Amino acid sequence: MDSLPRSFNANKHLKEQFVSNLTGSSMLEISALLTTVPILVLLRQSICFQALTDGDTKETSLKKNDTAIVAFKNLKAYLATLVMDFVFIVLPTLLLFTVLAEWIYVWMILLSLLLIFVIAGKRSPHSPYLEGPKSFRMSISSYRVAMMDLGVGSFVLVNSIVSRQARNVSSSMDWWKAALKSTSPLLLLGFARLVSTMSVDYQVHVGEYGVHWNFFFTLAGVSILTSTVNVPSKYSGILGSVILVGYQSWLSSGLNVYLLSNKRGMDIISRNKEGIFSIFGYWGMYLIGVQVGYYLFFGNHSSVMLRSNNGTRIRVWLLSILFWILTVLLDRHVERISRRMCNLPYVTWVLAQNLQLLAILMLSDYVPGSKMSALEKAFDRNLLASFLLANVLTGLVNLFVDTLFASSVSALLILISYALTLSVVMGIVDFYGVRLKFW
Repeated sequence: MDSLPRSFNANKHLKEQFVSNLTGSSMLEISALLTTVPILVLLRQSICFQALTDGDTKETSLKKNDTAIVAFKNLKAYLATLVMDFVFIVLPTLLLFTVLAEWIYVWMILLSLLLIFVIAGKRSPHSPYLEGPKSFRMSISSYRVAMMDLGVGSFVLVNSIVSRQARNVSSSMDWWKAALKSTSPLLLLGFARLVSTMSVDYQVHVGEYGVHWNFFFTLAGVSILTSTVNVPSKYSGILGSVILVGYQSWLSSGLNVYLLSNKRGMDIISRNKEGIFSIFGYWGMYLIGVQVGYYLFFGNHSSVMLRSNNGTRIRVWLLSILFWILTVLLDRHVERISRRMCNLPYVTWVLAQNLQLLAILMLSDYVPGSKMSALEKAFDRNLLASFLLANVLTGLVNLFVDTLFASSVSALLILISYALTLSVVMGIVDFYGVRLKFW
């Protein structure tokens, strides 16, 4: 009798155990790590390497989704610019998140001081500059790129702040047609990921979303609920807060014990309890994000102070501080932060951290020579495509490389090769003007 075929992923169980029962990092450490990202982006924007592209570029008037497409005549010059972006943004980020992580507080202070010196060397903001939401388009785009793959919470919030609801753009379609249009690609991606991971016996940490659930199903669930319950932008935060408080009360009444337990029944809900119930938390987060985006950038404010750039910056910082205070109080007196359950402390933490990073990026007016890098533009124009490619590359590395037993040097080289491959591919896609949209 022939032996059973060997698993395509021989170390599956070891890899699942490796990411189980972890305590995670502290809020302060995570905040320090994430704060370095926007600082590196601003420092890169302050460094002018125009010699690489002057005379070799042209800005076309192609206009799609209010985004000007910059076309480089010379592919070599464009790739050289991408490499510089990679060296000044991506490579330091990789090092700070890995081999330099033990000294993250020192590096955060040093980078912050360097940014302060750069800003101090410029006496005043760009002049003349726009007022209102268009003036912060570059900062918002940089924010979307920087926060894209730092967790489902950040992904949900990023999309809510710049969503159609936040921009108060009404749809001519019926609600069910809009829901079908927005959720069908996500459901397709969700089932595609489920089938692909099962077919190659890929490791899945069931404590994250459940046995069958994944990131795309969560996004689809939020989209369905948002399309079904249509609330005006300026009131969406109220509904979001009610949902979150109600969900947290349910958690504190015993639901948290059920969700954190390793015991599972055979029914579909029990097997995917984390993913299904956490939708309420992500839905509340999305609704609050809609009102935050409307309030900060897209609402019609009567006060000149609220419409000014400085007024917007102040509001972002104040909101970030408010959510940080709420996070500390909730984490200490209500329930510890849990991404697994997407409880109220987790939602306020995501809001605080994201707004803090956005506030830092909004200092770009004070950075000399500030201009969105070519690498940022490449990712911004194909966000979902870059996310999917990153996941595919991650899966290939996990399947074909024995990552558990790789040396530190090998692991770092793999990460650099992975990031460089992703950056170059997305850069070339953008160079040829390809826009990968799914709906």
